[in-house]
Amino acid sequence: MAETMKAKATKEQKYDRQLRLWGDHGQEALENAHVCLINASSTGTEIMKNLVLPGIGAFTIVDGHSVSGEDVGNNFFLTKTCFGKNRAYAATELLQELNSDVSGNFVEESPEELLDNDPEFFQRFSMVIAVQLPESTLLKLSTILWNAGIPLLVCRTYGLVGYMRLLTKEHTVVESHPDNALEDLRLDKPFTSLKKHFQSFELENMDKKDHSHTPWIIVIAKYLEKWLSENNNHLPKLSKEKEAFKEQIRQGIRKSETGAPEVEENFEEAIKNVNTALNPTKISREVESIFNDEQCCNLTAQTSSFWLLARAVKQFVENEGHGSLPVRGTIPDMIADSDKFIKLQNIYREKAKEDAAVVSNYVASLLQSVGRPSESISEQEIRLFCKNAAFLRVVRCRSLAEEYNAENVNKDEISSYMDNPDSEMVLYLMLRTVDRFYQQHGRYPGVYNCQVEDDIGKLKSCVNSLLQEYTLSVNVKDDYIHEFCRYGSAEPHTVAAYLGGAAAQEVIKIITHQFVPFNNTFVYNAMTQTSAVYRL
Repeated sequence: MAETMKAKATKEQKYDRQLRLWGDHGQEALENAHVCLINASSTGTEIMKNLVLPGIGAFTIVDGHSVSGEDVGNNFFLTKTCFGKNRAYAATELLQELNSDVSGNFVEESPEELLDNDPEFFQRFSMVIAVQLPESTLLKLSTILWNAGIPLLVCRTYGLVGYMRLLTKEHTVVESHPDNALEDLRLDKPFTSLKKHFQSFELENMDKKDHSHTPWIIVIAKYLEKWLSENNNHLPKLSKEKEAFKEQIRQGIRKSETGAPEVEENFEEAIKNVNTALNPTKISREVESIFNDEQCCNLTAQTSSFWLLARAVKQFVENEGHGSLPVRGTIPDMIADSDKFIKLQNIYREKAKEDAAVVSNYVASLLQSVGRPSESISEQEIRLFCKNAAFLRVVRCRSLAEEYNAENVNKDEISSYMDNPDSEMVLYLMLRTVDRFYQQHGRYPGVYNCQVEDDIGKLKSCVNSLLQEYTLSVNVKDDYIHEFCRYGSAEPHTVAAYLGGAAAQEVIKIITHQFVPFNNTFVYNAMTQTSAVYRL
């Protein structure tokens, strides 16, 4: 027992910073994951480094290449002593030195061989990361994983261009961790226990100490009661109304014997928080769309926990919630007397527990209706879902086959961004073009210095062919064609390192189901230090 507690304390100390980001349950999901990396190139090993350090459970590298001089020159995880060895073996050996908690494996075969001989091999992983793969192999791999429901992240470094493509039929997010999320205070729709608590305060009759140590939420609530009684229950919405409301609160600050306002920081906090505190309690469009989604409406025994929980919360909203989500149960820190703050905090917490209990009953009924055991969804999952119900997200990507099909190409998206001939979209088109060049010539343009000039004409022909096939009336400047020939499909470490950090971040989002991954194409321009996300 003592050894177990010691090991837990050591792990908490080791992963302290990331535990603050995604918590124990996020770390557990990471430690239970097994990720496959295809190709231990510079980009691939940079991605894996950023997964090994935070403690991914296991990884397997698939790579049939031997370590070359180019690898040693641009890959920090391969040294001169690795020269001639299998790249998967050499990279695994050095990556494992970063974290003893992680299990590393390698397969000394090319992905093409595995796809031909054992296509189900890739279905055993939590996620697959494909790096520097030619288009034909990528399409075959993506089809297999798409049909199996395994997320695929495609990554590529090509000269001074970084590229990522996320492929997942559906990815659900409970803990999306939105920036600048508004507090769930319900001042416009106070629940019964909160309303009674507000009514127990009489600011005018308080002594000086109590008056200046009353939580600002209560200060706003008391002045809101007065405002509503004087304005036909109309909340202050317009900026002029909010300024008038703030002035009412400002007039409530106690005066000294000389007539000057006292320093009452809780009232100042109240004035500062008027705009956010009076934000209407409503359900966002994103959450409404989740409630109206077919997955939420038509439940089966195979329906995931996310959609069962979404249906239960929807039923709560329609009945006990009277159009509102379960109370989140948290309030911000503020200047206040400890007893008053804790009492107010507990009122929100208790209401959150009550709402979660109602949702739990709906969950039990739904599980029974689809023939699943009641323990399929834990109380902890239900409470977490209710707490984050306002921030639920669902990401659905298009398949690579759809994107590459000339009949389904997203011409509007491409054309709208190509109004600027130097947008990152042109880099996407150029990457598609060099793949076409590879299909025709068995190599990438400019890989042999002596052929750069000849390849410029060939690559331009490929550009025109792609644009014609997709019926795109856009212009690709010759400068980009020349530049991509000069790149010679090189994989500079500086770009690979950047992409490695960005890709690992997206992998962690997918595995932990926390934070919202991009949808679905990411392009990075290292020359201008800019990036863009497109839905293609």
